[in-house]
Amino acid sequence: MSALEYARLQFGLTASLHFLFVMVTLGLVVLVAVMQTRYVVSGNLAYGRMARFWGLLYAINYAVGIATGLVMEFQIGLNWAGLSRLTGDVFGAPLALETLIAFVLESTLLGMWIFGWGRLGKRLHLALIWGVAATAMLSAFWVMVSNAFLQHPVGYALDADGIARLTDFGALLSNSALWFALLHTVFAAMTTGGILLAGVSAWRLRRAHRARRRRELAPEDHELFRRSLRLGIRFGLIGTFFTIGFGYAQFGPIGDNQPTKLAGGAKAVAQQAAMVDRFGPGDYLPSDWVVISLEAMTGIANLLFLLLFVAQVLTFRDTLIRRRWARPALWMLTVLIPVPFVTAILGWIVREEGRQPWAVYGLLRTVDAVSPMSAGALRWSTFGFTVAVAALAVVDWWLLARAAARTPGGEFGTGEESGETGEHRELREALV
Repeated sequence: MSALEYARLQFGLTASLHFLFVMVTLGLVVLVAVMQTRYVVSGNLAYGRMARFWGLLYAINYAVGIATGLVMEFQIGLNWAGLSRLTGDVFGAPLALETLIAFVLESTLLGMWIFGWGRLGKRLHLALIWGVAATAMLSAFWVMVSNAFLQHPVGYALDADGIARLTDFGALLSNSALWFALLHTVFAAMTTGGILLAGVSAWRLRRAHRARRRRELAPEDHELFRRSLRLGIRFGLIGTFFTIGFGYAQFGPIGDNQPTKLAGGAKAVAQQAAMVDRFGPGDYLPSDWVVISLEAMTGIANLLFLLLFVAQVLTFRDTLIRRRWARPALWMLTVLIPVPFVTAILGWIVREEGRQPWAVYGLLRTVDAVSPMSAGALRWSTFGFTVAVAALAVVDWWLLARAAARTPGGEFGTGEESGETGEHRELREALV
């Protein structure tokens, strides 16, 4: 393999694995905020316990995800010097804002929320988790602003040395490659969070039904997972609907900004000829993997919507839990947990591989963006970075699995000092 191929492989592996953490983070934080809002508004203790239980999973994923983001930042700086040199003034500005928001503001608010249980007033504590959710969305926004520039460069001018300089920040924010893609990504994350919530809850409820083999859930824990199941299914269904809608909405801008990405047949031949006339000899058509990934992503998303719709119908009068004939749907929801991640990777392939052979479409070729490093050096760095990110992913899922299997209660150190024991007893008495 050449140095360019190793650099592309390294970025593809680290970026796609990091993206999986982002999907969980964006999806779960909104769900936790919704749970805590219901707790504060209604006073229902079940929602407070839900916010703590799922908030622990969110915090775990956020912490490990930050580490994978650092790995990705390092490899971008090391391997793509040409990209930074030519367009760093433009595409680096949104990334700098994202770093400030994610590493400073979002992390600070999250730390205050974690250590604020039982110490801060309920409304102030609620404001903190919504602040975390808002900064998480802002972080995603600035990343997508930067990525949209790579897809469709706007708001810049080349100086005398051929370096792109930012001239119109507003053009970056109104980029036609930005908004539908951003909404598509955000709702895909909500789908991921909803299915994770529903899948884990379904798993815990299935275990409770096998009372002879396992200790049955306490009434207050059964109520936690019953409500979580219903919320996760509803959230996943809504998220899938809008993910599909905003996915199809991108076809128009893509056709205008990147006419080679989805071109096929005679149109592909015509677009190839047009690109040769404009930019000189070269292969300007992306690989067949783009079309394959697009078709697979579309099919999976539509099937996922259908399955979630059926599950939503089965939540009527808790049929999904109470009726034996409906319980296989609980197993189905657990099996669905990895599906949004697979679909997200397929979407990432369509967006990023479909841009080739450009690092910045129509402005900088990928071969000119890579750092002047040997194939041997990139081979070892690819191995090292991939092992690091993969190890973090394994640790994350191991920690999430342990947290999901634990008995709810005592998250973030809450206990007697926060009145959890009293709440626990009160909820148990109300349910029994």
